[in-house]
Amino acid sequence: MTENEILIKSKKRVQQHGEVFTPKKVVDAMVTLPGLDETIKLATTTVLEPAAGEGVFLTNILARRLELLALQFQDDIIRFENYALLAISTLYGIELLEDNVKRCSINLYLTFHEFYTKFAAEQNSLPKEGVLESAKTMASVNIVQGDFLKRTARDGSPIVFSEWAPLRITKQTKHIRVLRTEYTLDEIYKQVTKKAGSIFVPPIEVKQLALFENRVDEELKPKRNKYVVAKITDVYKQEMEEIDT
Repeated sequence: MTENEILIKSKKRVQQHGEVFTPKKVVDAMVTLPGLDETIKLATTTVLEPAAGEGVFLTNILARRLELLALQFQDDIIRFENYALLAISTLYGIELLEDNVKRCSINLYLTFHEFYTKFAAEQNSLPKEGVLESAKTMASVNIVQGDFLKRTARDGSPIVFSEWAPLRITKQTKHIRVLRTEYTLDEIYKQVTKKAGSIFVPPIEVKQLALFENRVDEELKPKRNKYVVAKITDVYKQEMEEIDT
């Protein structure tokens, strides 16, 4: 345990939720295990932390990924920016407590921001707003409040994750394009195949109409949208298009 490292916020939280944070030295030892370290550092490897806490595991992994990318693209800031965003896009977390969810998202973003700012300065450049906003969007969307065991969010609805699927990456790819698709945790478990770009829509609650109540059928069919292909540096715009239902 490092100096000033807090592992327990309060006895009440331990009693109610079993909340005890993992020491950073233990996290470092775990993520660097032979066979795991090589895979977990790849930007394309998807990682889900089912009890994310404040993100000590996820930020550790992101920092390692960014260090590797900085070596790979030390003279190419454009490729670094694109692959750094890919590195954060494949990190996911579920956390039960709301304050931890917020802190986890913030810690992920700050890890990205600090490393990117330093790397850009070394390239005699400045951080791009679109890159930072896209990192912030993914750090927020990818960390979900809910119960992993029940597979439900705080309000009892399904836990929903966004896949940021890259399109046709090759060794020469400089500008990465992605297509966002939403899946519930249940769909992920069941390996459900969905149309790329699909947005999760909760089932419509059907209510019995009064005898003389008049309702147009179209009101029961909300407009459906889907995400469109976007540059990974533009995902913060969350662009969609309307589709026929």
